[in-house]
Amino acid sequence: MKEAAYYKKLKNNLVFCQLCPHNCKIEEGDTGQCRVRKNIDGTLYSLNYGQISSYGYDQVEKKPLYHFNPGKIIFSIGSYGCNLSCDFCQNWQISHENPRTIEVKDEEIIDLAKSRDSIGIAYTYNEPSIWYEYLLHLSKIAKHEGLYNVLVTNGYINPKPLEELLPYIDAMNIDLKSMSEDFYNNLCDGRMKAVLNTIKRASKSVHVEVTTLIIDEVNSSPEEIEVLAKTIAYIDKDIPLHLSRYFPAYKMDLPPTKIETVIQARNIAKKHLNSVYMGNI
Repeated sequence: MKEAAYYKKLKNNLVFCQLCPHNCKIEEGDTGQCRVRKNIDGTLYSLNYGQISSYGYDQVEKKPLYHFNPGKIIFSIGSYGCNLSCDFCQNWQISHENPRTIEVKDEEIIDLAKSRDSIGIAYTYNEPSIWYEYLLHLSKIAKHEGLYNVLVTNGYINPKPLEELLPYIDAMNIDLKSMSEDFYNNLCDGRMKAVLNTIKRASKSVHVEVTTLIIDEVNSSPEEIEVLAKTIAYIDKDIPLHLSRYFPAYKMDLPPTKIETVIQARNIAKKHLNSVYMGNI
């Protein structure tokens, strides 16, 4: 546990968290929406600092990153918690439950990140931005050791903490779940524009690829895919887009997305972007 960054102390032991666009005002004894930032006696603490729930070695394409050191292996770690509440969460067991965690020394993490021809560390599995204090700490060490830092993220972070983090990050895969604010509000409890702002800013400094999970009759219409591709192309038509097939998970039990739907979405997106890929096929 460590005192959190990016918050203000208010009257009556209330705290104002400023890490992500939720900007939670947290009463004493409560946590923010992410479940990992807690007000203890008027001070905000990161409960998941240094807590690791999952780790392993993956091909970098699995993040997915297809244009960043293809064919290489990267050491992946994650904690628990998330600042979005997606009905279709694929990793809900660690994002929205309380998994068992372990603590690993910094030097051991670095040793693991240098083993098996790994090129660095991918912060993934749950939402890494709510692991902010540990993420910033470890990414500085990894950068100093000549390792790459990769974020697999929902992009739901405020501009100031993002700016502080970006100098230590080399690549990001950012989920852009839909081009509809209603989708974000109703299915994720978030705001689309905040994620779009992260993509715009991050793409100026680091390698960025975008993933969209395609759900039949929810965010799969040709019109929405057209807007999605045009929006990314307006930022940079060289940003790779990954269109991923949905399968039932967590609170959503709709049937798996038809393969034909993903193929159609790819064909539309390729009119505007230079690199479009299909996943979960």
